[in-house]
Amino acid sequence: MGRSRTYDWQDPSISASAVGQGSGLDFLREILAGRLPAPPIAATLGMDLDEVDHGHAVFSLTPGEEHYNPIGSVHGGIYATMLDSAAGCAVQSTLPQGMGYTSLDLAVKFLRPVKADMGKVRAVGSVLSSGRRTALAEARLLDEADRLLAHATSTCMLFPIPAA
Repeated sequence: MGRSRTYDWQDPSISASAVGQGSGLDFLREILAGRLPAPPIAATLGMDLDEVDHGHAVFSLTPGEEHYNPIGSVHGGIYATMLDSAAGCAVQSTLPQGMGYTSLDLAVKFLRPVKADMGKVRAVGSVLSSGRRTALAEARLLDEADRLLAHATSTCMLFPIPAA
């Protein structure tokens, strides 16, 4: 017998229209506080933004079998999405009003398998370097004992957001 899962999300255009209206940190704090909706991918995966500060972002997820690949462990794309989110939001948290970013690349190293019975995992992102046009960030995927499960680096392009 098949399994099923249902979830809800809010209109992503609400948050998208707020990007660049304040600082990146203010924007992320509005999501964290629930005053702006989280992106639909967070609901799809069951991922939460847990912390945000200047140059720092933390996402968490409790792995389940809905995240599994055919060989019986969490799919690497789940790791990559968490790491990309943590690194990208760490960069976003440093941006002034009127600036945006997009990921140019993501290099992921998978170190340990993730299974549904291991409890919550956290992706901890931090900015390593930031310039006028690009920023470099890293993210670490950790288990509840702070063991390193995966690591990523990401280069992000920074750009002005046109006024609405």
